[in-house]
Amino acid sequence: MTTGTTTATSTAPKTLRCATIGVGKMGRHHARLYATTDGCDLVGVVDGNVDRASKVVEEWGGRAFGSIDELLAAGVDAVTVATPTVTHRAIVEPLLKAGVACLVEKPLAPDVAEARAIADLARSTGALLQVGHVVRYDPVMVAVRELVAAGSIRPRFIEIDRVSPMTFRSVDVGVVLDMMIHDLDVLLALMGAEPEEIHANAVCVVGEAEDVCNARLVFPAGPDGIRCTANVTASRLALKTERKIRLISEAAYVSADFVEKKGTVVRKTANASQLADVRERLRRGEDLSSVNYLEMIAMEPLAVGSGEPLKLQLLDFLDAVRTNRRPLVNAEDGFAAVRTAERIVAAAKAAGSRMV
Repeated sequence: MTTGTTTATSTAPKTLRCATIGVGKMGRHHARLYATTDGCDLVGVVDGNVDRASKVVEEWGGRAFGSIDELLAAGVDAVTVATPTVTHRAIVEPLLKAGVACLVEKPLAPDVAEARAIADLARSTGALLQVGHVVRYDPVMVAVRELVAAGSIRPRFIEIDRVSPMTFRSVDVGVVLDMMIHDLDVLLALMGAEPEEIHANAVCVVGEAEDVCNARLVFPAGPDGIRCTANVTASRLALKTERKIRLISEAAYVSADFVEKKGTVVRKTANASQLADVRERLRRGEDLSSVNYLEMIAMEPLAVGSGEPLKLQLLDFLDAVRTNRRPLVNAEDGFAAVRTAERIVAAAKAAGSRMV
């Protein structure tokens, strides 16, 4: 019997041959996800530490290749590069030239010149390159971004704190490229532009690169004429780990904690006449201690979803590879984050910070 509708035959997505180059603390998680994600075949890993590479393939399968050339000869569609930042360009170049899609752990490169070279090569080869700014995929950040995109809050001031004890990882770069870079990418995405002004200061304690940095970023006015200032602090010398963001506007305030995976949205509920009355009484110097501020606002929990950010990032990367679409964080985004980081370091040096 004909029903007047047709049913499309579902087809499984193409199985992608995947690999991870660098299987340290982050890279081994990428290998795990490739091995456990439908539609992926973990071909293997490349790492200068033979024992480490052997342990990863023993646990998750694939082969431990001795070089990128060996990996390319075996055939691969998509690769995560999770090596020290200073090695990214040398590793990525042969992969992009071979047409292999690359997910490069943040930051894209140690400086603007190398970031520009990588971005230009990605554009000229047409090979897909995504930068691993994984905070974009954090359900907390997704919830905040959706509020901003919906116009629920138009930030006038943003404050971000990212601090943790020293782990002695990523010490080839300072705290700006190591930790603050996450928040710089988030800010550039939220604001849709790079900052007009940057003021910064930094402190070097353990090594020659900065271990603590505070930056004040002033962004250009948007279509609505609103300018936003962001205050960003990063430290790898704290006694505990904290990841927090606060966004403030005339009508709403959002506070979120990435460690606790929750947040609060505070909205102004007082009407124009109530506010006018309060302002007039303040102007006259009246005692307003009897006014209940909580009756002038409404508080609600931030609607935070679930999911492992690294897994969500990987799924988005694989979908971009299969559909040949622009990844959420492409090479130009990675370049912009590095350029902003470099401007912050320069501003800190200009302010008298002693850094390499």
